[in-house]
Amino acid sequence: MTLTGSGSAHDPRTDPAIRTVTPAPARPGAYGPARGLDRRVALVTGASSGIGAATARRFAMDGWHLLLSGRDRHGLERTASGTSAVVLPADLAAPDGPRLLARSALHTTGRIDALVAGAGLGWTGPFAAMPHTDIDRVLTLDLNATLHLVREVLPSMITAGRGRVVLLGAAAGRAGVPQEAVHSAARAGLAAFAEALRRELRGTGVGVTLVEPGPVGAGFPAREGDRTGRLSPSHVAARIWEAVSQDRDEAGAPARASLPDRVRDLAPSLFRRLTSRPD
Repeated sequence: MTLTGSGSAHDPRTDPAIRTVTPAPARPGAYGPARGLDRRVALVTGASSGIGAATARRFAMDGWHLLLSGRDRHGLERTASGTSAVVLPADLAAPDGPRLLARSALHTTGRIDALVAGAGLGWTGPFAAMPHTDIDRVLTLDLNATLHLVREVLPSMITAGRGRVVLLGAAAGRAGVPQEAVHSAARAGLAAFAEALRRELRGTGVGVTLVEPGPVGAGFPAREGDRTGRLSPSHVAARIWEAVSQDRDEAGAPARASLPDRVRDLAPSLFRRLTSRPD
């Protein structure tokens, strides 16, 4: 049974340095103040490692100004290295975490043109053995905190008449993955939220992109490997950047990676038999 997530390996609940974020200017040095920028601004959560870090680097290549958030300050500083990014460590699972992060981000730059909600936590093991506290932690970070953060950022986008919310879902949210029942449920919730919010925001100038990659491995090349069947974070990041730059509503996996979805939709009984077979 494994609990995994982006950022530091220690338990964030015991680290007072990341419990809250207070509005403050950018840290001195490489992370200069961003107010008055002509560049587009992206707030990326889960940016200390994995898909979040890769996404931040891809957006920086295109000239975006970045606000980077995560639980691991050192990881965020590695991601920000060589850019003008502002580092905003935060624990989004804390009761006031999303509100304080949004307030700090808007205080720093005055606007957010893209919110990439990449923070997440996973748990692997039999659902019947999953501790109640871990059920709450996964749902809090993977679903509740994301919804609260979007709620805090969205009014400024609607007022500006522009912006894009990027939600990091997963293929598990469509198909359901054994041993990852709660993670699958949270990602399915994000998919439904994305569709509902997209319809609600029609005509406001604000878009919603749902990203649903298949399995992602941190150590793989920049494109998916035939032998591993996994995507690299940089490959997913490139798809996120393309979706935002082209105002697309979805940024999924390559066509062959979506075959399980098609089998599930066309032949659900066959899909269940195939996915229940032992490895």
